Amino acid sequence: MLSASYRSLLRTPGAAAFFLSATLGRVGIAMTGLGIIWLVHGRTDSYAVAGLVTGAFAVAEALAGPQLARLVDRFGQTRVLPPLLLAHTAAMASLVALAGSGGPHGPMAAAGAFAGATVPQLGALSAARWTALLQGDRPEALPSAFALESLGNGLCYLAGPALVTTVGVRTDPAHGVALATTLVVGGGLALAAQRRTAPATAGAAERRRAGRSLLRPGFAAQVGVNLALGLYFGATQVSVTAFAVGHGAAGAAAPLYAVSNGASLLAGWVYGLRRWRGAPRVQLAWVTGGAALGSLPLLAAGSVRGLGLALAVTGLAVPPILVLSSVLTAASVDGAALTQAFTWLNSASAAGAAGAAALAGRAVDAHGPTGGFALAAAATTAMALVAAADAHATGRRRPARRAPAGRPCGSQPRGSRPRGSRPRGGA
Repeated sequence: MLSASYRSLLRTPGAAAFFLSATLGRVGIAMTGLGIIWLVHGRTDSYAVAGLVTGAFAVAEALAGPQLARLVDRFGQTRVLPPLLLAHTAAMASLVALAGSGGPHGPMAAAGAFAGATVPQLGALSAARWTALLQGDRPEALPSAFALESLGNGLCYLAGPALVTTVGVRTDPAHGVALATTLVVGGGLALAAQRRTAPATAGAAERRRAGRSLLRPGFAAQVGVNLALGLYFGATQVSVTAFAVGHGAAGAAAPLYAVSNGASLLAGWVYGLRRWRGAPRVQLAWVTGGAALGSLPLLAAGSVRGLGLALAVTGLAVPPILVLSSVLTAASVDGAALTQAFTWLNSASAAGAAGAAALAGRAVDAHGPTGGFALAAAATTAMALVAAADAHATGRRRPARRAPAGRPCGSQPRGSRPRGSRPRGGA
């Protein structure tokens, strides 16, 4: 059952509708990459070609995502999503047709890139709606909202790959790709139809100011945190597989991932249940520091059970990191650039994961799984250093203010709003 905090959020007018629409679409997004692998390999019998097409898809998604988000911030979700979804449908249909005909590998890779470049960043769109809905009147509820987003995203990436694999194995792989596209388009169109909760668009002057806000040190630090988190994910995926194979238990790789994901889901659920004391930047510094310490046992794991325990410990830190990073991003960036900001975080994480996978592969070849886990530990250490430096720099930039008579420093009169935090969009 949903806790009182989450029920209260979803009872906010319009919130349940846009959250469920975005979640439906994200199940399809979670299916798409693996669905392309099943499709291309099934038609060409080549993992190399499947990897080429999937890589083109992933790179194009990471590069194009922030640019699409910029269009969304300028013209609005309801205007950008329909043509974007039409283009994505055409790209996926072209990929299915080219793979079915056994066409040249170049056009298939181009179709994969086109499909990746037109994937709507539904997680960023949903986060922007939460911010517009809550930041003006209920900013204290934002961490719970982002925790709910983290839970939804985690469940999507558990259900999506399993669903597309089942469809791809039991029927035609093209059916899995078609189902993924249907979910993406259906969820995206349902989101676009909900105008009341869509963030308002801004004028030219406000957009220019918002663009400059993406260069603020506070936001740059969050990009660095998400880049390091992606490096951890990419290095861990390769290293866990190598560890399982090296211990003669290749089938244990999937349960090990499930343990880590399960711990993350539990931690995300618990974190969103209550209001935590302390400034978000300070919390992030502590949590990332805990993640750095928690990753050290990965280097010493000598059994599958020991590795599972170590992965569970590090998995506990992931949702609070994502939630706090989103909260700090919403506070650091002008409202007219929020979609871009959230998309940059996603792209940074994806870029880190892709780069770490290649680096970890070399490290594992040279030093075994320990080499890959060393890269993961280095990534969490860098993440902790970035978060700590940001917290320290922010503390130095913000000198203590003298409290007005009769009121503690930092408190606000009843009914007042933080300066510059007007709500954006209908709520």
